[in-house]
Amino acid sequence: MATGELTKRVDESELGYGEALMASGRVSAAKMYEPAAPAGPFTTRQLARLDEALTFASRETGLDFSLYLGELGEDSRSSAEKLHSSTTDPANSVLIAVSPGERKIEIVTGKTAHVRLPDRGAKLAVASMVASFKEGDLVRGLVNGLVNALRMLSDQAGPAPR
Repeated sequence: MATGELTKRVDESELGYGEALMASGRVSAAKMYEPAAPAGPFTTRQLARLDEALTFASRETGLDFSLYLGELGEDSRSSAEKLHSSTTDPANSVLIAVSPGERKIEIVTGKTAHVRLPDRGAKLAVASMVASFKEGDLVRGLVNGLVNALRMLSDQAGPAPR
């Protein structure tokens, strides 16, 4: 058998929608691919914006900022504290936990982080987020509110100690 020769002949009547038999005997197929939808209510761009804000706040302050979005349950503070304790370095971590369905926001700071980020700063960040949520578009409010809150928290904490 010579190089490039096909072993099986294709009958054009067997071709499916979007398939064509080429002069070489090869079957070419055109297929529609749907882009994968991002997980949850956020677009890829919104997720990238949140990630950028978290990364900036962490690098700027030396604190480990993280975000939880989901249900917290009846004892939201306890749930948020449990999530915070599961971070890599809880003492140096700041967790922002938001439960839109329950209308709850919790900010948990570790021992080291709390020295640099007192409750007053956290309360201002929560007030900023609540104001963003009231604009009507929950997803956009979450993104804008969280990004603004992260800026406020990182400004409050100041630069990482040297």
